[in-house]
Formats: sequence, structure tokens, C-alpha cells
Amino acid sequence: MSTVQTTGATRRFTLTVNGRAVAAQAEPRTHLADFLREQLDLTGTHLGCEHGVCGACTVLLDGEPARACLTFAVACEGSTVDTIEAMDSDEITSELRAAFTREHALQCGYCTPGMLITARDLVMRLPDADARRVRLGLAGNLCRCTGYTGIVRAVRAVIDARRARGIEPRDLTARPLGPVGAAAAAPNIAPGGARRAREVAMAAGAELLPAETFTPAHSFTQSFTVDHPPDDVFALFGRVEEVAGCLPGASITRRLGVDHVEGAISVRLGPIGAVFHGTAHLQRDEANRSGRIVGAGAEAGRRSLTQGVISYRVLEGSSAASSRVELEVGYTLSGALAQFSRPGLVQSVAQRIVSLFAANLQSRLAGKAVAPSTRALNPFWLLTGALRNWLRGSA
Repeated sequence: MSTVQTTGATRRFTLTVNGRAVAAQAEPRTHLADFLREQLDLTGTHLGCEHGVCGACTVLLDGEPARACLTFAVACEGSTVDTIEAMDSDEITSELRAAFTREHALQCGYCTPGMLITARDLVMRLPDADARRVRLGLAGNLCRCTGYTGIVRAVRAVIDARRARGIEPRDLTARPLGPVGAAAAAPNIAPGGARRAREVAMAAGAELLPAETFTPAHSFTQSFTVDHPPDDVFALFGRVEEVAGCLPGASITRRLGVDHVEGAISVRLGPIGAVFHGTAHLQRDEANRSGRIVGAGAEAGRRSLTQGVISYRVLEGSSAASSRVELEVGYTLSGALAQFSRPGLVQSVAQRIVSLFAANLQSRLAGKAVAPSTRALNPFWLLTGALRNWLRGSA
């Protein structure tokens, strides 16, 4: 159970910072970097863009590199945070510092604390000093001075030296390589993931189950036609496991009741992958062949929260054997991944998403198997497809 408590405009919470238990108080909007610098005087965590791009604010959050400027401090309830100040006696960091000096891998030094934390993670996990993989792993940390050549040489030198001494990589299969915070969305649900998501949601002060009065921040409408009678289509919408199987990255993990389910959806946003765990309530109006799905979930890795509502209505199509499905989707996304919730981006790919869903729905109604999707829902991939279709239409 979360220990976050509200006191006026602030919240009380507890976490462990650099091995020390901390009982703190902060406004819900305070991000972790400001909290570390202003309340704990840990100024080694630098602030650059404050948009999660430059990586200067990188810290270890439960052992994984994360951007402190995109993480709410109160969402770190119960977590362990390690900053560059905790690395003074760390063996790997000491080797990296020496290599950075030897290879002239720093100039102004502003990016160096975050760069060292990311580099340490790479040294721990890379099996060998492959230049391409080192550069990929450092892609989330920007440097305006060095040109990166010295940094890459330094990281590779430490990896080579440690492997030559027989020190094997650690946590190689725990999560894939990539830019800071880019843990890939796994197709399977990790044990305890839903429980952790609930804890994250509570720590951030959000209700996992939205109320009927939930008002989404953004919404859009879409419609599509299916070559099957309305009664058949509406009946399928009542089998939520089958419907989830038609959407790439979506899955239902268990039934909590007749109209209450728990599930997850994998999303890949460029180099960033996420798995949202949550629950949803299902509502159906048999007389009007309509329904509503109201749900919410959380992504534990980047402490992002989402709430949404999908309203659908199945109408008569242009022929007796066809149906028109009208959808209205409303959503609110907060946390590190909120930068990808801009209406323009979402609406640009919505038509392609619905097109894929409709095609899978058509196959399901025709009695054809819909292949399980191991590919996370990828808005950038979908946007590429939408752009390709637009170019074809304008040619």
C-alpha cells in the first residue's frame, strides 16, 4: 500500500536516495531532478532541456537509467534512486572516470554525470565493446563539446578491460539495450506488473479505475465498415478477449467479473517501449447495439498513467449483410510518455490503427484465425503507413 499522504498542496512520500531512507514532501508537479537538487542538495544531477531529450539529468531509478526531469518525485514512492554522488566508490564508475580522462571524453563536463551513469549501465550489460551498440546505448545522452568519439572510445576501453579480466556482463537478458529509458515493451506480461502499475498509479495520486465523470483531455472519432450483419458484429464486441486479439499489442490477462477485466497493451514510441497494465469496465446496451469501455492503467518503468474511454455503436451498413461501426475515443496520458499524446500525432495515426483493427475483426468474424501479435502498437510505424497511403492517393 502506498504511503503517499496529501498535506495541503504537497504530498508526503518515502524513498531511498543513495542508500539513505528519505521521508520527503513535495508538490505533485515537482519532478525528481528539482527534488534532488533543491531539497537534497544533490546538484550532480544536472538539468538541460527538461524535455527528456538531452540526458543530463540521468539517474538510476530502481537500478535502471532514467530521466529525472520526466519523473514526478512523488511517483518514486518506495523506489531506490542513485545519483552520480553515490558513484564515488563504485568500481565501474572509477574505471570510466579514468578512461574519460585518458580519452579526452569530456570538456565542459555538463553532460558528464548523466553520461557516466548511462556508460556504467552499458559496461555492466554489453557482452563486448561493439561500437554500434555503444553508440546506440549512448543515444539518449547529448554532448555539445566532444563529438562523442572520445566517449565511445572510453566506454569501449572499459568494457574490453573488464571482459579481458574475466568479468562477465550482468543483467544481459533483464532488459534490451537502447537509449536511456528505452526498455522495450515485452509481448508477455511480467509477473507482478499489474500490481506494480497500481502502486505507481496510487503514488502519483491517480485512481486506477476512472469514475463515470471522467473527462478526457483529447478525443477523436472514427468509423469503419465490416462485411457482416450488425448482430454478429455486436455479439463479437461482447467477447472482449477476441476483440483484444484484433488489436496489435493488446491482451486480456484475466476476468475480474462479468463486466470487469484486467489486461495490458504494449506500445513502442520510436526507441521507447512501454507496457501499460490496467483494468477496464465494460458496458453494453443490447437494445441500441452500443457499448462503452472505461479503463485506466499505468506503466511502471517511466511512471506514466493513462485513462481512457471507448464508445462504440454498430449500425446497419449499406447492405443487409454489412455493418458500420462508429467509434469515439477519449484519452488522457500523463507522465514521461505524455509528450507523445499530442492530438495531431494521435489523429494522424488513428485511421491506420482502426484500419488494422477492422481487418482483423473481419477475419475473426469470417472464422479465420488472427495471428497473435508480437509487435507492440507502434504509432511511428503506423504513421509511416499512413504517409505512404497519402502519397499513393496524391500520385
